[in-house]
Amino acid sequence: MMSFTGNIDQIKQYLWKFDKQTIYDIEIKKHRNKRSLNANSYCWEIISKIANVLRLSKEEVYVQMLKDYGQSMKIPTKVNEELNGYFKYYEYLGKGKLNNSIVDWYIVYKGSSEYDTKEMSILIDGIVQEAKALEIETLTPNELRMLKEEWR
Repeated sequence: MMSFTGNIDQIKQYLWKFDKQTIYDIEIKKHRNKRSLNANSYCWEIISKIANVLRLSKEEVYVQMLKDYGQSMKIPTKVNEELNGYFKYYEYLGKGKLNNSIVDWYIVYKGSSEYDTKEMSILIDGIVQEAKALEIETLTPNELRMLKEEWR
């Protein structure tokens, strides 16, 4: 499998190199910068401090931060459909109607390892806000800004 990153003009030039008789499957998606490992490390460092103050596990705090500041969507499923194996973080909302059928509604949360830089920035800002409310020392606003600039 080959991978190429470029603007539309660069992609057109790249495609001219291929054999015109061969059939190809091509996937094009908008480029997103990956966040730095420093951002992820800092996220878990603050979550650990919050967990220690609240006497909870890191996982419990992480899931709560995903619920409060993370990315999610509401989905319908067949009644009594089991979501284990499909989603790691989800919450049952209740039964409801969809197109004249009774369904179970869930809210599913995207794990932070799947976040782009903007989504991770929102999550970290929320975690920092929670830490400050608990009087946990965090990076200064300037240090946070510099950490976020590393992602770009």
